[in-house]
Formats: sequence, C-alpha cells, structure tokens
Amino acid sequence: MFYDLVIIGGGPAGATAGIYATRKKLKSLLLAEELGGQSAVSPEIQNWIGEPSISGADLAKKIEAHLRTYEGENLVIKDRTPVEVVTQTTNGFSVRTQAGENYEAKTVIIAAGGRRRKLEVKGADVFEHKGLTYCASCDGPLFCNQAVVVIGGGNAGFGTAGQLLAYCQSVTLLETAPTFRAEQITIDKLLQNPKFQAIKNVELLEIKGDKFVSGLIYKDKNTGEQIELPVTGIFVEIGFVPNTEMVKDLVKLDNRGAIVVNHLTQQSSVRGIWAAGDCTDNIYHQNNIAVGDAVEAVEDIYQSLHAR
Repeated sequence: MFYDLVIIGGGPAGATAGIYATRKKLKSLLLAEELGGQSAVSPEIQNWIGEPSISGADLAKKIEAHLRTYEGENLVIKDRTPVEVVTQTTNGFSVRTQAGENYEAKTVIIAAGGRRRKLEVKGADVFEHKGLTYCASCDGPLFCNQAVVVIGGGNAGFGTAGQLLAYCQSVTLLETAPTFRAEQITIDKLLQNPKFQAIKNVELLEIKGDKFVSGLIYKDKNTGEQIELPVTGIFVEIGFVPNTEMVKDLVKLDNRGAIVVNHLTQQSSVRGIWAAGDCTDNIYHQNNIAVGDAVEAVEDIYQSLHAR
C-alpha cells in the first residue's frame, strides 16, 4: 500500500501524530520500536496535563490504549519495528525497517525521540530510577528538601541545578573536565545561592546505596582526595542523543544530530518530511511539548496534501 503518511516513533509525539492523522482520514502507518515513549521507566510523572501524578508505566499504557482506539482502516500500527533508513523516491519516500520490510509514503513524520547519554560509573546501572535520573523536569519535585547532585557542567547541567534549587535542600554540581562549559553569567548567578556548590575536575568513582541512592564517591583530580557526598538524588546531564540515524543522510541535522525544523510547521529541510518531539532541534524536551509538535506537524501535512 502507498500511504499518505508514515510515522516513525510510538511515544507521545508519534501517538499524537497517529491519532490526529487518522481523524483527518490520512492513510497512515505507524512504525515504533516501542509504544509509550521513554517516560515509561519514570517512577512518577507530575507534569502530564490532566494527570496530577501518574507512573511512567501507566502513562505509556494510556498512550498506547488511546492510540489503539484509532487502529483500523486508516491507521496500521507495527510495534517492535525499528526503522533502519528513510530514502527519497520519485513519488515520495521509502521507509525500510531493520527486518528488511519496505513501506512507501507521500510524507513522513520522524517522532523517534532520543536517549540520554548514559553515566558510566560503578553503581549507575543499579540505581537508575532508584535515585539516579536523567530528567529533572520529570523527577525533580520528588526530591523536595533533599540533598542532590547534578553531573555535568554545561548549560544543561547548570540549568538543571537552577531548577532543583527551587525545592531541594542542597545541590552540588560535579564536572569531570577542568572547566565548566556553561555560560559564565549562569555559573556566577547560581554560585550566589548558598545552597549550591559547583566542583570541577573530578573523577566519579561510585554511586552507593541500598534500595535507593544514599551517596556518591568522587576523587578530586587536583589533590587526589576521595570524597563521599551523602545524597539521595543524582541528576545526569552529560548529553542527549536524538534517534535520527535513519535520516542522517537525508535531512539537515544540527551539531547534536537533531533534525532542524521550521518551528512554525515542524517541516524539516526536505519537503515531505516533518519531525516532532525530542528528535528535533527544540531546546526543551517535554512530553507535552512533543504532543504539540506532532499536532502542528499533522495540521501542516494535511494542508500540504489537500489544501495547497
């Protein structure tokens, strides 16, 4: 079948695109490595509109259930179907999965999200989602009145520290390099807060705890001293990797590998390809923002196919 639209991704952006496209009677195919999105692993989400508090697993189930209600004549859903590459054809685009299946479509939405660069230190894998987190906006309020650490001295790390200072007892930022990479004005402003300290040129050694994080051990590279910080939360901000490998040779990407889009329409540099959510060059990564991106993209796709 030659589809009007192929949607790549099954998180909030991809599911929203599927729902809106189906309501507009666009013949659509949704290909997802996993339905529900990366928030599925969060123990609690407090900023999803309409849900004061919901677990990531429950949110993922609700997203899938809502999407499945539209499955039928105008929407085909293929879960556990990673996409390998998207290529341009005479009539539109060809989407090839890692299993070797090929699908043809007039238009494509890339809503494949991204993945946080993982912290590689002893204990990090054990305590992920047990005090170690990659999303301050999602999980930060859970650490109200507690001592926490932020790993990463770029703008994202200092930005996260600024968020956490609003409700945490104390925030310590650790950077492994000899210098911080954030803007100096941001560094200077945060250092005025008595609840905040920033330490550079450290080697991270171990995350400790029982069922949950209770501390972090690091070495001061200047003195060789080993120091243990008693903290209950560790927020990692060492980079974000957009899932854009399937279009890396087709559309314009920024220096992080994110798809550059027109933020009025979500169109990429290639006519016929749109993108939504965390795989785009949007500076903010939120479920609610991803949903809005997808709505804009589908509205523009419909106009492109039927009204222009």
